[in-house]
Amino acid sequence: MSKKYHKTEVSGENVRAKKHLGQHFLKDLAIAQNIADTLTEKSYETVLEIGPGMGVLTQFLIGKYKRVIAVDVDRESIAYLNTTFKETHEAEITSENFEVKEADFLKMDVLTELGDGQFAIIGNYPYNISSQIVFKMLELRNFVPEFSGMFQKEVAQRICAGPGSKVYGILSVLSQAYYEAEYLFTVQPGAFNPPPKVESGVLRLKRKANFSLDCDEKQFKDVVKTAFNQRRKTLRNSLKKFDLSVELKEDAIFAQRPEQLSVSEFVSLTQKIEADAISTH
Repeated sequence: MSKKYHKTEVSGENVRAKKHLGQHFLKDLAIAQNIADTLTEKSYETVLEIGPGMGVLTQFLIGKYKRVIAVDVDRESIAYLNTTFKETHEAEITSENFEVKEADFLKMDVLTELGDGQFAIIGNYPYNISSQIVFKMLELRNFVPEFSGMFQKEVAQRICAGPGSKVYGILSVLSQAYYEAEYLFTVQPGAFNPPPKVESGVLRLKRKANFSLDCDEKQFKDVVKTAFNQRRKTLRNSLKKFDLSVELKEDAIFAQRPEQLSVSEFVSLTQKIEADAISTH
């Protein structure tokens, strides 16, 4: 990339990383550039960055996208982005192309804040709430064509895992029902200040061309969560709350455990439970 960016120093002299917020500030600019490049389309009108910290990733998004909105709960980070960061990148930043919001993404009314157009989501996500961020993003799937960024490595692997894997679970199935999931690369602890005790992983979720399911989607979510909440049991035992008929429980699929089922098989399972409820009630 020919354009040179000011190196954002990530140290206690600027913004102090706060343990209770799960903050570990990325300091490796090459990795920040690589994460910014994980979004495959340059045509997105709006990109929402979650947890910008001191803007090490943000600086590679501004100029690349028409509108970048950075959301953080840390007032110290917000103040830094609104002063030092904006002054450093004054030639690139306008009020139209970059906005900082003090908000908790998990509690934020995203569509009121951003409008109901399409937008991508990216970030170096706080590890202590990263799974919840994915679940909320999935609720916004009609508006989010692409989602990428950095997680604790094991969480990123779990999201991208396939059937048969020991880490395949609720996050895997619900994410892959609507998105193509790809684990991209691993980041070592030394790339952060302070360094976390674990490796990190960067992934990309790209929404499927057809992302509507051939079943009741609320029921699908309920079936997946209920099955994996007792993942060691067969589906015949873990799905008892659905009051299944004797005939349906004889179906071969109920002899399997949840980690054996693909997304399409979970859709099929949900269809069977829906049909069974109609025929027996």
